[in-house]
Amino acid sequence: MSRMGALPEHGVPAEEVLAELRAMRGGDLPTHGGRLFAYVYDPGLAGLDELAAAAHAMSAHVNGLDPTAFPSLLAMENDLVGAAAQVLGGDQGTVGSVTSGGTESLILAVKAARDARPDIAAPRLVMPVTAHAALAKAASYLRVKLDTVPVDPATLRVDPAAVAAAITPETVLVACSAPSYAHGLIDPVEPIAAAAAAAGVRCHVDACFGGWTLPYLRRLGEPIPPFDLSVPGVTSISVDLHKYAYAPKGVSILLHRDESLRAAQYFGYADWPGYTMVNPVISSTRSGGPIAAAWATLRHIGDDGYLALAARTRDAATAIAEAVAKVQDFAVVPRESTVVAFMSSTIDLFVLADELAARGWHTQPQFRHGDIPPSVHLTVTAAVAPRVEEFEADLAAAVAAAREHGPVELPPGILDLLGAAPVEQLAGALGLGAGGALPERMAPVNALLNAAPPAVREQLLVAFLSLLQRPSRRP
Repeated sequence: MSRMGALPEHGVPAEEVLAELRAMRGGDLPTHGGRLFAYVYDPGLAGLDELAAAAHAMSAHVNGLDPTAFPSLLAMENDLVGAAAQVLGGDQGTVGSVTSGGTESLILAVKAARDARPDIAAPRLVMPVTAHAALAKAASYLRVKLDTVPVDPATLRVDPAAVAAAITPETVLVACSAPSYAHGLIDPVEPIAAAAAAAGVRCHVDACFGGWTLPYLRRLGEPIPPFDLSVPGVTSISVDLHKYAYAPKGVSILLHRDESLRAAQYFGYADWPGYTMVNPVISSTRSGGPIAAAWATLRHIGDDGYLALAARTRDAATAIAEAVAKVQDFAVVPRESTVVAFMSSTIDLFVLADELAARGWHTQPQFRHGDIPPSVHLTVTAAVAPRVEEFEADLAAAVAAAREHGPVELPPGILDLLGAAPVEQLAGALGLGAGGALPERMAPVNALLNAAPPAVREQLLVAFLSLLQRPSRRP
């Protein structure tokens, strides 16, 4: 079926439009079924998608710009914030906001910290190098200087004393992770928050990834260290409901210990002839659809349901980690959350990722960073539980194929082109098709990106994304 773009000369019947949409979706990675170890979160619960879709449709045209006009949305937001505060150690003074995702939550946490200190002309953010890239994005957007603290490459852990030493009089925020996305490790929040408090600096915990599972894992007996608002010195924390709360995208929660800490997050503007704009988050107009879908999801699953899902996810992650550990020459990162990450000094992990993809398993290869070697990241969800044995068998076959294939050999001279040649030339050398089409095997591309310094890697990916994002033209 050929596509005619979004604005045809004559309108298209509804059923035909939906058929076109289904055809386009047919080329996407599977969002359900436990075979995609990144990007999506599947609880494997029958009927949940239909409930969330119905709730979304019911509030899709409600506008969050004015809560006095749509009190239903205000009530649902307050319910979601209250639920997050309950899960993450909040008390009667805790306040929060519903955002569109973890990146917006982190941008707002940085904004609140920056704007609360107008006396500091050149504000700075301190965080471990393993903190999520969205914090670097926040610093870039808000013109806050970024101070990253190295981690021990052997343990992938940051030294709290090194974080404390990085705090300066210009530091407005210290951030840490629970857990880090790349490797699933929980930063030492207690000593980091104590160091921030001693310096009179805010401390944000990025629990966007694991904030909805870690408390339940602790209730199941897992040794989860303190990381939330119950820790003295933690002033804010973020959690994404579209991750392990299994709500549709995109809904995140940013919590502050009290209202005085949230005040600088707001934007207000009255110096124009229109309505006075007052926003707690970045967006002004906001669809009520995602918020209603998240509210319905939490109401339907309930606290006991999330405890059961956490147990299924823990068991699946344990089994996946054990399967990976059986492979000779794999080094599995100690598992502290729902992430399984592993490295290898003898098997080309980018080739392995291709071999797994050929068998229907989609993983997330991660590039080297300084002395930290490349790795493979697996986000394990409850839907993975029934597929563990199938994955173990396919992993063994993929490892054998990767050993037989051997490591990627980059085209001669291509490393000399890094940072100098047009991205089109690099794309051609790597076999990328016209219009930015991806090759069947990504290992050569990933090998090149792994060899490139971070700044060059950024330039290559920005340029390649620009090649992909070109307007459709009507014939």
